[in-house]
Amino acid sequence: MAKIAVIGTGYVGLVSGAILSDFGHTITCVDIDQNKINELKNGVIPIYEPGLQSIVQKNYYYKRLSFSTNIKEAVQSNDVIFIAVGTPPAEDGSADLKYVLDVAKNIAEYMNGYKVIVNKSTVPVGTGQKVKSIIRDIIESRQEDFSFDIVSNPEFLREGSAVQDFTHPDRVVIGAESHRAFDVMKEVYRVLYINETPFVETNIETAEMIKYASNAFLAMKITFINEIANVCEKVGADVQKVAKAMGQDGRISPKFLHAGPGYGGSCFPKDTVALTKIAKDNGERVSLIEATIEANERQKLRMVDKIVSAFGDLKDKTIAILGVTFKPNTDDMRDAPSLVILPELVKRGARLNVFDPEGIKEGAWRFKHLGDHIKWCSNTYEAIQNTDATVILTEWNEFRNLDFDKLRAVGGSQYFFDFRNIYNKQTMLEKGFKYIGVGV
Repeated sequence: MAKIAVIGTGYVGLVSGAILSDFGHTITCVDIDQNKINELKNGVIPIYEPGLQSIVQKNYYYKRLSFSTNIKEAVQSNDVIFIAVGTPPAEDGSADLKYVLDVAKNIAEYMNGYKVIVNKSTVPVGTGQKVKSIIRDIIESRQEDFSFDIVSNPEFLREGSAVQDFTHPDRVVIGAESHRAFDVMKEVYRVLYINETPFVETNIETAEMIKYASNAFLAMKITFINEIANVCEKVGADVQKVAKAMGQDGRISPKFLHAGPGYGGSCFPKDTVALTKIAKDNGERVSLIEATIEANERQKLRMVDKIVSAFGDLKDKTIAILGVTFKPNTDDMRDAPSLVILPELVKRGARLNVFDPEGIKEGAWRFKHLGDHIKWCSNTYEAIQNTDATVILTEWNEFRNLDFDKLRAVGGSQYFFDFRNIYNKQTMLEKGFKYIGVGV
């Protein structure tokens, strides 16, 4: 079994390290944040991801998984080194490679023999070559002659189902320049390889592009069905049936054909913008992706318009907001539609009662500027109590089976804005609600 260091204990690094240790490898997860490392040693997981905590605790107990701030020791005592640090957007929309390149420099400074350096972070095409050049220059300046390989191994983890995605991937993408590196990576993913998971072996640049192209296409697919939904509302069509029929076409598939308030999260917004920058830097345009980004921003504001249209004036209206994370089964609010929708509602005079099963901790500081216009509630019906409207922004399971008699009993309104289309419009109308969905 391989000895592996994973540098970065954020979402990608922690999930990758924990599950690779569950595959039987010896994993050292490294981070510069001492507090985070201390918490991980005590079994405290910094992110909400179903199923992850038990995997971390089990493998830490059996000493297959360890946590450290000592990058020098991690580099020198491991054969495979994953770079899994953040690549936040820079001011111009490009991916900021500062953390990736800093890790590359550290690796080069501490190398003591052959290493396979695996880029797990989402990075622009050409980053692998840049990392290789940096490491080679530093090794030469040390007057050493260590050989190494650079690998691009992009992740395709969905927040909320990352454990399943890592253990049962659609494919494993490996971009490398030597047979030795491919062999090492097949050993790293031996559990998946013997289970006949498809492996895509290619060069580094192609692997880097696969990640951006995949995320951009999925973002475009979401935006496409949202725009079809907007047309459906005008012509009297039902977008859910449109999407179902489309999805039954094997060339299209039903995945990501769900109308709503727009995409968010840590990947799609950042990666679509970064791809437009990559194209621009190389003298090309990806006009479909540019249009996708613009349409997605419009979609968020369209949800506000729906609420305003129903009331005419939101002054002194109290609205229950159910869900603020960008999707269920995560506490992540990065680029969530709620970050646009809630401030816009407050700007128009509304007061908000908000409940999210996992979003309150992050939401408290993200919406701090809304002051006393926002009230955080401890459960669904406290949020709904004595309100003028209910708005579903995130499709958490507990919002899928509301007790409508209880909703009325606590003073909930007839106005029901279901921006995830989790309820049947006709059924809701028959129950006496003024139901507003997306494209239905």
